[in-house]
Amino acid sequence: MEWLIPLIIVVVLVLVIGIYLWATYNSLVTLNVRVDEAWSDITVQLKRRADLIPNLIEAVKGYAAHEKAVFENVTKARAETLAAGGPAEASAAENHMQQALKSIFAVAEAYPQLQASQNFLQLQSELVDTEDKIQAARRFYNGGVRELNTKIKVFPNTLFVRGLGFHEREFFEVTEAAAIAEPPRVQF
Repeated sequence: MEWLIPLIIVVVLVLVIGIYLWATYNSLVTLNVRVDEAWSDITVQLKRRADLIPNLIEAVKGYAAHEKAVFENVTKARAETLAAGGPAEASAAENHMQQALKSIFAVAEAYPQLQASQNFLQLQSELVDTEDKIQAARRFYNGGVRELNTKIKVFPNTLFVRGLGFHEREFFEVTEAAAIAEPPRVQF
């Protein structure tokens, strides 16, 4: 009978540890999927913006044919955005895109008749809406990364989660924060 109490204690302890590991593993899988989903949302919004760019360029080209460099920069930035494979590459592409979009809107300010074009106004509105969605997707992604990284780094999880295949994720950071502080604006 004396051996029964230590055996029960060991079984309960093993059961508690097993439940803890099971719950931790499942929560890490959930957070990992959430971060993947958030990254997918960012890429969808970046693609949406990249698809809007050619329409915006066509609307502006008719009014500002001699601003060729502006359109080339936007096209190059669009290609970088579509080719970005991870948060670091997307951050660099984001900086280039922001600079290119500012140039487009500067062209719009230089040509008042362009501001009256309904197509341009609609595309500009869509672009600003997309910029807002990209910012929201970035925040959601970084929030998920923060939760996942915290879960991985806290004790005692830090002792075993890397062995289960979980690793910290990279935040979506932009090297030029001023370039993306606000969506591009046109002042009429």
